[in-house]
Amino acid sequence: MSNHGPHAGAHGHDLDDHSTDRAADRNDGAAGHDHPTGVKGWLSSVFGGHSHDSADSVDAALESSAEGVRALKISLVALLVTALLQAVVVVLTGSVALLADTIHNFSDALTAVPLWIAFVLGRREATRRYTYGFSRAEDLAGVFIVAMIALSAVVAGYESVRRLLDPQPVTNVGILIAAGLIGFAGNELVALYRIRVGRKIGSAALVADGLHARTDGFTSLAVVFGAIGVLAGFPLADPIVGLGITVAILFVLKSAAVEIYRRLMDAVEPELVDAAEASLRATPGVLDVDDLRLRWTGHRIRAETGIVVDGALSVSGGHQIAVEAHHRLLHDVPRLSDVTVHVSPAPTGADGHAALDHPRAVVRGGPTPV
Repeated sequence: MSNHGPHAGAHGHDLDDHSTDRAADRNDGAAGHDHPTGVKGWLSSVFGGHSHDSADSVDAALESSAEGVRALKISLVALLVTALLQAVVVVLTGSVALLADTIHNFSDALTAVPLWIAFVLGRREATRRYTYGFSRAEDLAGVFIVAMIALSAVVAGYESVRRLLDPQPVTNVGILIAAGLIGFAGNELVALYRIRVGRKIGSAALVADGLHARTDGFTSLAVVFGAIGVLAGFPLADPIVGLGITVAILFVLKSAAVEIYRRLMDAVEPELVDAAEASLRATPGVLDVDDLRLRWTGHRIRAETGIVVDGALSVSGGHQIAVEAHHRLLHDVPRLSDVTVHVSPAPTGADGHAALDHPRAVVRGGPTPV
């Protein structure tokens, strides 16, 4: 019986020996995985799967966290520049509506801060209390972001209804249109960037923050459409468009809320489960897969599985199959960083079948070398 984690020794070696074996495999291709170089290698690293080496999987997790932080830094600067440009227009026009939108953009730019903290926390080592580490801090940040999107919908709706009941004159329409376009362009560029990086590294919270930036762009766009309506001789265009934007924000809210809810409930994409099961069943020596569970922790995936092997195998033989199953899963399942494999003997009769019906003992590591 074997429960093989990502850093457990394989083939009866200790950790140092196993690390040496991994390095040798990478240098001479003994494991049978040739890694392309040049342009093909670069394209493979960007668009392809991750390495089969568990140490490389951990490195990839750290690199994706760093990429997420970089995306937050760049987008935060972009949003602050956008808000500053709008603030200049506020000074020139004295528009209260644009002032409110500018303050909104300033405050919402700062929603990147809790997500930034979550990415940094996710790099911390596991402790005796938080044995799985701190990656789920991303999901908590996602809840905060969803709450901010909901608040944006409430504010936009309230302001639109208030202007319908108490219409306000709009002046300097041309400058207002320019300011609204600046706000929309800045927020939409940030939204596209955050969503792209979030999907690339598997961060639902970063995707939600990108959707949040998109709602801010919708709010700025409302200023543009309202101003165009005023130019056309329809002063109520501003609040009416605002109500339409509120509805659009609610759709964005639904999308972000569903994404974060699924992460909190440990939902995974069915195609990932299919890929993991196919990988296990293709592993030589695996007769059946009797258990398979995947869950997101931040922007990485953890897996637990039980495989059935020939009951006549030795403990060492069963462990070797678990090592190969672990190896293949890391190679075949995107963003997988941690795997636990349990080995059960195939039932050979009534006694064997009954043994499988009882809770299974889980043993870490492999057999003691002799």
